[in-house]
Amino acid sequence: MRYGKTEAGLQYAVKRTGSAAAYCALSIKCGTRDEDGYHSGIAHFTEHTIFKGTNRKSASVINGYLDKLGGELNAFTTKEEIVLHATVLKEDLPKAANLLFELATTPAFPETEIEIEKGVVIDEINSYKDSPSEDIYDKFEEMIFAGHPLASPILGTIASVKKIGSAELAGFVREKFTPDRMAFTVVADIDEDRMEKFIRKTAGKWLRCNDIGREPANGSTIHENFILPDCHRSLSNACAAHKFDKTVNKKNHQVNCVIGNLGPSLYEEKERIATILMCNILGGPASNSILNYELREKNGWVYGVECSYTQYSDSGIVAVCLGCDKDNLERCNKTVAKEIGKLQTELLSERKLAAAKKQFLGQMAISSDNGETQCLAMGKSLLAYGRVLSDECTKEKIEAVTAEEIRSAARRIFDADTLCRLTFI
Repeated sequence: MRYGKTEAGLQYAVKRTGSAAAYCALSIKCGTRDEDGYHSGIAHFTEHTIFKGTNRKSASVINGYLDKLGGELNAFTTKEEIVLHATVLKEDLPKAANLLFELATTPAFPETEIEIEKGVVIDEINSYKDSPSEDIYDKFEEMIFAGHPLASPILGTIASVKKIGSAELAGFVREKFTPDRMAFTVVADIDEDRMEKFIRKTAGKWLRCNDIGREPANGSTIHENFILPDCHRSLSNACAAHKFDKTVNKKNHQVNCVIGNLGPSLYEEKERIATILMCNILGGPASNSILNYELREKNGWVYGVECSYTQYSDSGIVAVCLGCDKDNLERCNKTVAKEIGKLQTELLSERKLAAAKKQFLGQMAISSDNGETQCLAMGKSLLAYGRVLSDECTKEKIEAVTAEEIRSAARRIFDADTLCRLTFI
């Protein structure tokens, strides 16, 4: 693997694989939490409208630019990132890379296209009303982070989206899409040295074209001098007052419930790794995870249940999410509480802990075998840590987790004094 930083401050990483498909991504450390001074939802709306034309290409040209090569162009927005990514044949990788940089550095934001896209995004917002399992998680996150930028909904609101215009979008990109906030990653069957030179040359061309209004970052050093972001601080105490247990009548056939709390941030390393493993044991994707077995396989009370862990720069959120018939809600809540209680009081045996680690490492290896997954993970790692964590390093961290650390994670996160619950019935 090759990784480093260009003179302008853009971080990059290149990994060679044996696949005929090539993957590249431009990750920008700018998400929903960075919308202060702008209309809510502008990060997500920027992601949509950035494809609607550049100084050189129209929306129709952009839409078919990679499609006609058999490739794919896509993007997504999170609370902390906007990511543009493409999948192409390896010989078309230079075209894909140039397109991603062009989209990020010279968007035109034509008013006619913006007005059309508002209808698309508003329809996306409305569609959540038909997906209570997604809607409830967003509402839960808004409530637990109340008063903090992480509370803002990624899509914004219908009212806020209607107010976004071309000038505001251009200002948002000019302020936020700077080289020091960017990471470009490639996973392909291509010579790493040649690709590294290509990235430096291509990034230099496009980033010089972008009037970013800032001095470029210094030097070409990488993670050794990485500094934690200013926002890195624990939110646990600040958000403890937001404890809630709320039921909302949605008149749905199925009941949806989210039970959770704040978790470790990206930079609380030992606690973070223990929490990842604890969540996988409790409600990971495998049918033998505790809640999957108890609620679905053994009793048939739910179609699906999971324990998710979302990590942010200054906090995290751990949530048990389930959907069931109204008659089974009390049974599900009691079982979830009972199984969490066991994790809080009983230490896992050496045999169970070893099996849990092996299972998680197997899941991770299978997932990372996907080139797109690798490419996106590399970008996130560069933005968060200034480096790409190796598989061996991650394995060592997982293997080092103790049974006591898992019990401590369960006690801290599922503390009855701060635990939150939201139910849609």
